[in-house]
Amino acid sequence: MFEFKPSRLACLALLAAGALSATPALAGKTIDAIKARGQLVCGVNTGLAGFSSADSQGNWSGLDVDYCKAVAASLLGDAGKVKWVPLNAQQRFTALQSGEIDILSRNTTWTLTRDASLGMHFVGATYYDGQGFMVPSKGKIKNAKQLKGATVCVQSGTTTEKNLTDFSRANGLAIKPVVFEKLEAATGAYFAGRCQAYTTDASGLASTRNKEAKTPADHLILPELISKEPLGPSVRRGDDEFFAIAKWVYFALLEAEEYGINQANVDQLKTKTDDPAVGRILGGTEDTGKLLGLDKEWAARAIKAVGNYGEIFERNVGPKSALGLPRGVNNLWNHGGIQYAPPIR
Repeated sequence: MFEFKPSRLACLALLAAGALSATPALAGKTIDAIKARGQLVCGVNTGLAGFSSADSQGNWSGLDVDYCKAVAASLLGDAGKVKWVPLNAQQRFTALQSGEIDILSRNTTWTLTRDASLGMHFVGATYYDGQGFMVPSKGKIKNAKQLKGATVCVQSGTTTEKNLTDFSRANGLAIKPVVFEKLEAATGAYFAGRCQAYTTDASGLASTRNKEAKTPADHLILPELISKEPLGPSVRRGDDEFFAIAKWVYFALLEAEEYGINQANVDQLKTKTDDPAVGRILGGTEDTGKLLGLDKEWAARAIKAVGNYGEIFERNVGPKSALGLPRGVNNLWNHGGIQYAPPIR
């Protein structure tokens, strides 16, 4: 009988692979800087209800805000150790590239150009969106194809501006964009009647209508979406260790929802669970944290701080929130949506 004898080189390769799989991660320069200052610096929107906005006491809240809190809880042990840097659309990428911020978590669309040429890595899509239009309810416009020749308020330096041009050309609508550098100027012009419509991501339309319209019912969000807008946080290229932490904190929030881990039960499940996946996520049976340069309770702290992804969604933008957005495609993959995390194992 033929007896297989692996070569010495093959054996060494297998041993090396096994050793690498168990090697703890080293801290990257971004992680070192964050720990040295004792604070995560997070770039957010200047004010978009449901995603990132501050109250009169300077307390920030929103879906994008909660993500940064989760990273701070995992890395620094305290969700409150975050410095918030409000940024407009033009400032956001420069702030990340220059090192002014550690993470950009500001309703930013993941595109090829941004991913490949701006020196940044997208962590994932924390909210799948699409661009839409808002018009006065009493007007004649009831669908996007009726915007022929219309003036449309839009913010510059965004995918929104480019999508509007593409949509107009593709459908022969000769839409007249009225462009503003600042979001507040664009929405203000629309509500003042300077434009027949306002366009941005559908979630942004709902936020603007709820926050800025004197009577929200006076404004209609048209049913059509004209683009795909996967919104998510990003980090600078060149620090794989921090990129890994930024990714896996988000994945942990998704995995937590899938396996029924939430703010209320996370402490109990850390010490008592029969589910191997839950044990791995919370560090009860395996220490996955060492592979990220963190301790074994990195995910448990993130979940304890902000809840799982479903809790974050419902609290900030879901049907029972002020925005009242449906879960839709942002449901988990096993509930009819497309939110899906690689397994923590």
